Amino acid sequence: MFTGFSGETFDFLWGIRMNNNREWFQEHKQQYVQTLYEPMKALGAELFEPFQNRPGNVLKVSRIYRDARLHHPQPYKESLWICIRKDVAWWAEHPCLFFEICPEGVSYGFFLWQPKTAAMEDFRKHISAEPRPFLDMIRAAEAAAGIPVTAELYKRPKPTDQPALEPYFAWKGQIGCIREEEPNPGLFEPGLKDRVADHFAKLTDLYEFFYRFTN
Repeated sequence: MFTGFSGETFDFLWGIRMNNNREWFQEHKQQYVQTLYEPMKALGAELFEPFQNRPGNVLKVSRIYRDARLHHPQPYKESLWICIRKDVAWWAEHPCLFFEICPEGVSYGFFLWQPKTAAMEDFRKHISAEPRPFLDMIRAAEAAAGIPVTAELYKRPKPTDQPALEPYFAWKGQIGCIREEEPNPGLFEPGLKDRVADHFAKLTDLYEFFYRFTN
């Protein structure tokens, strides 16, 4: 059961940022497991419950160890995340619902990082043919979440003869609707799970919509 993070969670995260080496980590490994990794697993399991019966969805919980094959100069990550997504080979090309914690706080919501060019072309074709359902969905998601859906933009937006679609024809990648919280007492309570779950619920239609183009 998720009971919240703690001040020790952020103490560890700041500590690993300032002391990213094996010696420091080994001395603080129990703090990592007890105050960061185990709470993240518990939070992920509870957030995943509404998605268990949706075909193809999986829960991924990151670990702090960097992939040695990447030859990164630092052995440990400075953040931890959970991700609900489809069971695909390369997650960055597909939409997800995520929660991440780092020294500066937490962020969570919908994200599509690096969709293929062909996927975005299919997206533009689809919304050109059926603009109203898409516009209604985007506006409903933004109104419910209370924050806009943002994206990385093409330097030269793709042309469209429908003015209402012009902002979306400029989308290239890094499409997201992400809420951020600095460290605060609300992160140390079980109610954090309810806030994140509510945000995910408001963005699930957006998550499912974009998967059709990246599948």
